[in-house]
Amino acid sequence: MIRRLVSADFGTILRVVNEAAVAYKGIIPDDRWKDPYMADVELREEIASGVAFYGYEENEEVIGVMGIQKARDVTLIRHAYVLTRHQRRGIGARLLRQLRTLAETSVILVGTWEAACWAVRFYEKHGFKLTSREETNRLLREYWNIPERQVETSVVLKLEMHS
Repeated sequence: MIRRLVSADFGTILRVVNEAAVAYKGIIPDDRWKDPYMADVELREEIASGVAFYGYEENEEVIGVMGIQKARDVTLIRHAYVLTRHQRRGIGARLLRQLRTLAETSVILVGTWEAACWAVRFYEKHGFKLTSREETNRLLREYWNIPERQVETSVVLKLEMHS
């Protein structure tokens, strides 16, 4: 079951993100890795900035999370994570499908680490197209609030939905 996560799920979101993010350790640049990967203050800031989190629940446990955020004329997919032991079962795909139906814009963007080839492949498999380095840099600076070093080491994928 997929449901919108509420404030009572805050600790669960953090747990899923931080457990699943260990996949990035040793993959993304060392200067971008931190433990925990997402601190509670960062999650609070993301929610305050308008990220709505949805969770995939199985046996009364949230095992996958994905955020969605309207940013002016585009929709952003943010913080997509599935607990390691539940990956490769289609949970991320189900969450992404659900969030696509919630998008209020015809363009959906997702940013991820350039070195996380599995994440890039996942979004491409679901119709997203990798943007050029020039467009990636422009989009990351326009729609995300991230450090310049993260801009340099990330990519943006775009999905244009037609009505």
